[in-house]
Amino acid sequence: MGARLKDVADRAGVSFKTVSNVINNHPNVTEKTRQKVLQAIAELRYRPNVTARSLRHGRSGFLAIALPELRSPYFAVLASEIGAAAKREGLVVLIEETFGERDGERIALEGLASTLIDGIVFSPMATPARDVAARLDATPMVLLGERAHPAGCDHIAVDNVRAAREVTQHLLDIGRQRIAAIGAERGSVTGGLRARGYRQALTAAGIDVDPALTVSKIGYDRAGGASAMAALLDSGTDIDAVFCFNDLIALGALRVLRERGVRVPEDIAVAGFDDIEDGRYSSPTLTTVSPDIPFLAAEAVRLIVRRLADPDAPATDVEVPFTVQVRESTAGG
Repeated sequence: MGARLKDVADRAGVSFKTVSNVINNHPNVTEKTRQKVLQAIAELRYRPNVTARSLRHGRSGFLAIALPELRSPYFAVLASEIGAAAKREGLVVLIEETFGERDGERIALEGLASTLIDGIVFSPMATPARDVAARLDATPMVLLGERAHPAGCDHIAVDNVRAAREVTQHLLDIGRQRIAAIGAERGSVTGGLRARGYRQALTAAGIDVDPALTVSKIGYDRAGGASAMAALLDSGTDIDAVFCFNDLIALGALRVLRERGVRVPEDIAVAGFDDIEDGRYSSPTLTTVSPDIPFLAAEAVRLIVRRLADPDAPATDVEVPFTVQVRESTAGG
């Protein structure tokens, strides 16, 4: 037997009427109470009887976000920006953390893409395009990221190849020739694209791609960056710059370089990808690719709202603008 409205009220510690007010997006509910009720709904996987509500209101007022990892600063900021954009449209956000796993993403597709919500913003990591296509229904969905996506689905992504090529070109422009790359390539669509851009920049400059300068079997976190940087230094390979496939990797690399007495950027220049806040306050501050996250978030919500108004609107592919933010880790103090 599925959860009832009373079960949600008991779990959240509020009245039956308060739960009803939250479900119907009533304005006289505090944000703290609303979040408690929404959390209870998510935990119990409560499915309200939306037929009558839909007849009255036409919409549920809920927008779902399914993201791989909320501990990641990039995805945390993205969720916050989507929430702000949704709020401007009068939508309340539900967040599902999938951990980038098939089971978690299946829940997002089967559970969230339902009459409980008006739309879903989904960043798949493990689900093939054919499985996403098989789950498409009348619920508007916007896909994020670089993985292949089914025809007829709205999609938003950064051009990772071009972005990686441009940040590698920046390293070349400041005179670096032995540029290492740190980031998972095999099994990672994003890593593969960033590696491709890195190689394209080197090839265009007439520089051979040296496999000894690539460390790919790591996690996308500070620990992975630290261990990869240590391995590069211990190998004795000549390096004068390193492109890290995200900022967390770069922060780990910076830590090891400081511990080993390597000057940044004088001895080794360091660049990352994502422009998380930590990199703006690290020492030295971090040169990085900066995607326009507010733009991405606003476009995701816009596409959901557009499809609610016109379910037959043609699918749209949106490219997210980016810049290379040059800071101390490549430009000095």
